[in-house]
Amino acid sequence: MNTRSKRPNDFRHLTLDSPSTSHQRCREPKLFPKSSNTLSPPAKVLLSSGKCYRPPGRFCLDLPLDTLRTASPVFSYHPMPAIKAQFASIHSLSAGTGAPSLAEIISALSFALDLTEGAVPGHALRCCLLGMRLGNELGFSNESLADLYHALLLKDVGCSSNAARMCQIIGGGDDRAVKSGVKLEDWTRPHQPSLSSVRLLWNSVLPDGNPFRKFGRIVKIAFTQHDNNREMIQLRCDRGASIVRKIGMSEQTALAVRSLDEHWDGGGYPESEKGEAISPLARVMAVAQHLDVFALERGPAQAMQILHERSGRWFDPQVVKAAESLRRRGALWMQCLPNPTQTAGDSARSVRASVLELAPPQTTRTSPSHIDLICEAFAEVVDAKSHFTFSHSIGVTDVASAIGSTMGHNSERRQLIHRAALLHDLGKLSVPNSILDKPGKLDGEQWVIMREHAALTRSILSRVSQFRELAFVAGAHHERLDGSGYPNKLKAADLPIEARILAVADVYSAITENRPYRAGSSPEQAMEIMKREARSKLDADCVDALAKTALAPSQPSPFLVPPASAHSLSRAYHLPYPIHNSGSSISIVQ
Repeated sequence: MNTRSKRPNDFRHLTLDSPSTSHQRCREPKLFPKSSNTLSPPAKVLLSSGKCYRPPGRFCLDLPLDTLRTASPVFSYHPMPAIKAQFASIHSLSAGTGAPSLAEIISALSFALDLTEGAVPGHALRCCLLGMRLGNELGFSNESLADLYHALLLKDVGCSSNAARMCQIIGGGDDRAVKSGVKLEDWTRPHQPSLSSVRLLWNSVLPDGNPFRKFGRIVKIAFTQHDNNREMIQLRCDRGASIVRKIGMSEQTALAVRSLDEHWDGGGYPESEKGEAISPLARVMAVAQHLDVFALERGPAQAMQILHERSGRWFDPQVVKAAESLRRRGALWMQCLPNPTQTAGDSARSVRASVLELAPPQTTRTSPSHIDLICEAFAEVVDAKSHFTFSHSIGVTDVASAIGSTMGHNSERRQLIHRAALLHDLGKLSVPNSILDKPGKLDGEQWVIMREHAALTRSILSRVSQFRELAFVAGAHHERLDGSGYPNKLKAADLPIEARILAVADVYSAITENRPYRAGSSPEQAMEIMKREARSKLDADCVDALAKTALAPSQPSPFLVPPASAHSLSRAYHLPYPIHNSGSSISIVQ
């Protein structure tokens, strides 16, 4: 199956966000868009005007909007000179800008949440602009507006928790494509399916199945839709509310995130609440989400038309009236639609700047402990995407922190290592579970998708200026000393010690954890592999520091997972060649 052609909207730029203006400093995907015949009206405006979609970031590739949806990449690799000087510059910049505000952090990390749902990048930011305008139009108090602001940016924070279940329901298809597509369908009427919903399911369910099996799965989905919807939304909403509480948001914000999918007529989930019983913030969020999704896919006119059609059924009529009032005054869509007079990159940066201007006054600079808490919360978001990686980010953090302590790094550098380890796989939210949970070998196309995640991690984190050093380290966890890694083929002279520590911790954790295609190895087996790799790929000092902790004779390894017969470990190690275990000897087969 051509997995790429089935992927929904996502980030397709790979950036370094470096101080240099040279695009030759990064590994750039050269992408070729397909026909624009199926583009939504806003996308056609971009393409016909020569303007291109470019998610915010210092240096991104200009890509037509449909490229993000349908293109197949052809990668070209470019060397990265003077990385040491670049890293020193990033470190100086990050250290001298003070603590970021809460709004700066969550507005940047919202791009990761967009990945989870297959949304057009910047979805949460545009929803924030739309929702805050609606809240003001409805006369919300300052306190309610503050709660609404955070809820809009974090509304999808629980979405990764049901990704594996969605993949299971559709029989191994692309969960992100289905999640993205279903937002355009009226799923409350399963016995009156539209042609587009049938097409979505046909293209998504049982990708390797024959027509009879596909038809049978679609019929089963139709008859079990109510139970599936309740289960899926319950998972997402409960998890989302829990994370919102964890990072210190108000109970009203948590309730709004949990109630996002409730409908005015009581036909929503998870509690089937009705009318005024639904959180007022959630009612606004539902309308804002609808407007952005439909406007970007089908144009603002159809977004408003369907909004009115679902008024009193899905949506609070008063919120719909507020949206119509704003539209008539020309105050609804500002900065939320492609602008033919701007590049999309400039427009996207403007959107985020406007979102930051709307930040509540109490959103002040965050304390180090609060930043750590946010990093831990988003690590949980990443790990929740697959039950095979349910503790990966936390495990990598434990290992990396132990290595840093053993090597005698000071508290500032250990804090950097800790945060980079927590967030290193943020970009994996872009990978469908059909790939993450695949029990067999990944094909070439799937490897390309998997390998994009490191650059996406850096791109997302770089949106917070104080996180640029953190972004560099987190995004380099698959680089190798001999230049064989990715995404930028960095070599030993290019990699700071923090990135080397993270690479070692990630490899160790991946090899010792269970995966869908094999059971985890013992610490002894993992160290055997890593000591061999220390000759050319991994930092020998970091591997030695790990061995002192992981294999200490006085106590069991603090990173221990159940040992098993390791075989075909190449996917755990993110290598295109296999690793085999034959008795007492574990070897990499080039």
